[in-house]
Amino acid sequence: MTDYRAKFDAVVHFTNGGSLSVEDFRIDVQSADVDVDTIGQLFVASLGLLMTGEVALNNLEIFPEPHRGTRATTTSPSTTNTRFVELSHVIRPGMTTIAGLPVPAITPFLTREDSRSRYAPGTEFAMDMITIIGNTGTYLDSPYHRFEGGDDLSAVPLEHLADLAAVVVRIAGTAQRHTDRLTLAALGDLRGAAVLIHSGDAARFGTTGYADDAAFLSRDGAAYLVEAGAALVGIDAINIDDTSDPTRPAHTLLLQAGIPVVEHLTGLDQLPPRGASFSAVPPMIAGFGTFPVRAFARIPA
Repeated sequence: MTDYRAKFDAVVHFTNGGSLSVEDFRIDVQSADVDVDTIGQLFVASLGLLMTGEVALNNLEIFPEPHRGTRATTTSPSTTNTRFVELSHVIRPGMTTIAGLPVPAITPFLTREDSRSRYAPGTEFAMDMITIIGNTGTYLDSPYHRFEGGDDLSAVPLEHLADLAAVVVRIAGTAQRHTDRLTLAALGDLRGAAVLIHSGDAARFGTTGYADDAAFLSRDGAAYLVEAGAALVGIDAINIDDTSDPTRPAHTLLLQAGIPVVEHLTGLDQLPPRGASFSAVPPMIAGFGTFPVRAFARIPA
């Protein structure tokens, strides 16, 4: 089988300002007919360029040449000497997650006072009931949320929920509101990872401005994550989709591929770009598509 490489000049513009120019750059490519967009993504990935806004290629040549190897970026989290980071919002009675949705209510079923007559002196318990819509606080969307025949909360495999290698996409502090294919291409290998978009929107959670100019994952970004084999996708914003698009392409593409989505994360600023593990596990509820999770990360100390 013949190996191919590409040679080109490139100019990269970054979303946080500045640019980078290269001449006669060479990278491995999959075939002789690879398209320009794919070569641009491979170039960004080979250098690990973050906050990439635009890539322009010139003087492109593709020719037979043995591959020189691919830049490796996968990091496996350690299992010892770790610290934990909370990534979920606390659920409280009356809190607002999304304006217009019911707020949670907690009511006693058995008070401590009433329980005293049932047990030995000094022994008491509280049993409470909670009325809550699944879309409360930090929650996970299963495929059933979007597709009638998709996996519900009882069927999503733990391999898509727990101890996933976390890869953080950091757009907080920039003017960029969408995460697209080119932004993701800089992150290297995403297979089996929890891809977490850190936009900074969590600081506005619970306020009237939370939905304004919110961050989201673009259609081509969602398609890229499906192709890349991501296990889970999360965001610290009101929705994984641009809420002005009624087709909800990110939900559609990800959930159709069996990739669960976690929305309304917080604390992503505390995570490194790679090296942490991520977990967000909901109860096993049959016939239910969305429910709050206690999302957290484990970071090697």
